[in-house]
Amino acid sequence: MSIKIISRAKGHSAVAKAAYRAGEIIKSEYNSVTHDYTRKGGVVHTEILLPEHAPVEYADRSILWNAVEMSERNSNAQLAREIEISLPVELTREQNIDLAREYAQRQFVDKGMCADVCVHDKDDGNPHAHIVLTLRPFNEDGTWAAKSKKEYILDDNGERIKLKNGEFKTRKINTVDWNEQDRAEEWRAAWKDAQNAALKLHGHTARVDHRSYARQGKDQIPTVHLGVAASQMEKRGIRTERGNINREIDVTNRQMGQLQARIAKVKTWLYAQPITDAPTMVNVMSHIADGKNLETRYQKIANLKIQASVLVFLQENKVFDMARLVEKVTQIHERLYEVSNEIKKVDRRLDTLNTHLTHCENLKQHRAVFQKYTQLDPKKRGAFLEKHSGEIQSYRDAKQYLDAVMNGRTGLPVKEWTAERDRLTAERYSLCEEYYRLKDETRSVEHLRKGAENIMRGAERERQHQRRSMELI
Repeated sequence: MSIKIISRAKGHSAVAKAAYRAGEIIKSEYNSVTHDYTRKGGVVHTEILLPEHAPVEYADRSILWNAVEMSERNSNAQLAREIEISLPVELTREQNIDLAREYAQRQFVDKGMCADVCVHDKDDGNPHAHIVLTLRPFNEDGTWAAKSKKEYILDDNGERIKLKNGEFKTRKINTVDWNEQDRAEEWRAAWKDAQNAALKLHGHTARVDHRSYARQGKDQIPTVHLGVAASQMEKRGIRTERGNINREIDVTNRQMGQLQARIAKVKTWLYAQPITDAPTMVNVMSHIADGKNLETRYQKIANLKIQASVLVFLQENKVFDMARLVEKVTQIHERLYEVSNEIKKVDRRLDTLNTHLTHCENLKQHRAVFQKYTQLDPKKRGAFLEKHSGEIQSYRDAKQYLDAVMNGRTGLPVKEWTAERDRLTAERYSLCEEYYRLKDETRSVEHLRKGAENIMRGAERERQHQRRSMELI
């Protein structure tokens, strides 16, 4: 998923963008320019989804985006937001169209945005959809509402603060939360959930993850996501933040094991080397790049960065000879084992706390529905249960789980559990920072090992040369 803002400040036009994505011809009333993209190929579906209070005539693409253009007067105005989503190749074209439509409806249209959905597929293995969204909310009468409003800043006495130019000090308050920083992550997570649900629904085993490789734990420890989500989504094959925590714990354990194996390998190698007559650290550093191709400027700069990081490692740890290096590697190996165990211990407790809090949230969220169900006439419960079976089952599961946890005690300690989770999360971040430091130190030690091996190979080649010379004599 990619998210972009269509802005006049960047020379963009909402009408031009809409015409291009839909492969249509639209004339802009703002600047009288006609945008003709009727020859564009690969457009397999287009439609406009309207929220509550939007004028019905906005279902016409030309009317909608011209109305957007005309509602913005500033030369640097933000006109629209475009979200491009990759569609699963495992699904049919019709299934992908349904998937894109449902996602746009739930995440944007139901929140008050108009969504122009255009699905592109050239049969080249890259089906995708463009969702162009309006930025202004609607008033109840169907007119555009303001994106933001001004609020007076008051002093300690509750009085407005007057500026030197005679005006009063104000600040801008957004009327909607569509531009909040966490929205992008929320939309990506929702798109991941929507795809995985569709893939499972249609019998596919493939799954997607909206996180980067780094956040998935590839080459570094992933962070823990602590958002509360319905456990029923996981049961239906939809990945949730709660489920991701468990998956990330597995990744963490694997990464820790890999790093311990790397430092153990260096430790074993070091213990096999003679300490007496060993090369100095300065000598070793100068041979780190032996045998490497350093012809380009980039390669030379990269090598200098490696040598600089290794030098910092040597200075900070007062490693001046091989004996001190052996001691330092032993310390790294031991501390990695300790950090690994500490993170696993924290992860286990975080997993328990998140389970507690997930059920607490479900209990609170679905209590009203469950109470209404129990108060209904038994003859009417069947239809209500059919409509709200998920909420009722979630409440029952949460009640059963928490009753077992509390074991007769009353009053759920939600605040205490939340505080403990926050404390452990901070502790985990601190442990991860130490992990990153140990990982960097391991990398420096591995570079030093390569330098020492290069010296030894060079010495061995020199001895072989001398033997051949003696044989010739």
